[in-house]
Amino acid sequence: MRIVVILAFVGILGSLASALIYLMRDKGGSNRTVNALTVRIGLSIVLFLFVLFAHHMGWIQSTGIVPR
Repeated sequence: MRIVVILAFVGILGSLASALIYLMRDKGGSNRTVNALTVRIGLSIVLFLFVLFAHHMGWIQSTGIVPR
């Protein structure tokens, strides 16, 4: 489970980094920045839905916030 989440975070960060690189190089001349940010949003939504599904299936447990 941790590996899947870590891989998703690496993909999200990689897409964000590529969007920054495209933004700096292209100066708004192409849609590559928009495409990279669209991929990042898609990966974020998929990760969120996967975490919800994993919690529903009982693969992960919520611990909650415990006051001390």
